[in-house]
Amino acid sequence: MLNLLFPKVCAGCKQQLLKQEDVLCTECVHSLPIASFHKTGNSGLKDKFYGRFLVQNATALAYFQKRGLTQQLLHNLKYRGRKEISYFFGKWLGAELSEIDCYKEIDLVIPVPLHKQKLKKRGFNQVEGFGNEIAKALDVPYRDDVLIKISKSGSQVFKTRILRFEAEEVFSIQNLEAINNKHVLLVDDIITTGATLEKCALQLLKGENVSISIATIAVA
Repeated sequence: MLNLLFPKVCAGCKQQLLKQEDVLCTECVHSLPIASFHKTGNSGLKDKFYGRFLVQNATALAYFQKRGLTQQLLHNLKYRGRKEISYFFGKWLGAELSEIDCYKEIDLVIPVPLHKQKLKKRGFNQVEGFGNEIAKALDVPYRDDVLIKISKSGSQVFKTRILRFEAEEVFSIQNLEAINNKHVLLVDDIITTGATLEKCALQLLKGENVSISIATIAVA
């Protein structure tokens, strides 16, 4: 009855979803510019961090294209409260990573945090569902109490690459004992220059014998 009164619509094209569809219609799923570095063996994403910090594995599910479907989905997720998009992509990527040996070595999943004021305003971290579903698929803990963001920054998506790189973002770390001797999967919604992930990774590397892999919904 609820579906009749309030039919579920695709988060991409807004068409009514069929019974077997969830969040995205079949046409939008097939329209996504898939990256899936974990399946192609492409090291391009991992190479983005060369000389900055050691990355064990790095993947993104889709490519970000301005005015494209991926941008629309991330916009709906972050600014229109469509949290189910985050869970949808987490289930998708988590299922694929759980079949790959190098990702079976992950010990825990940690999200890039939001500043507490932005978290209060938005009401949720847009990467929470993504990270939680990946952690479930890999059968490891999801820890959002390790990294802390202690300075605010605006949305990075529409800034130039230089401005994104220079954006003042400061992160801190707590509960170091949770990551000592662990292989951490650091998750975020999108990689642009990689500066945010680098700053988070450098905090995580303050732990003893920590290894880091990366997974995001999209890469620009």
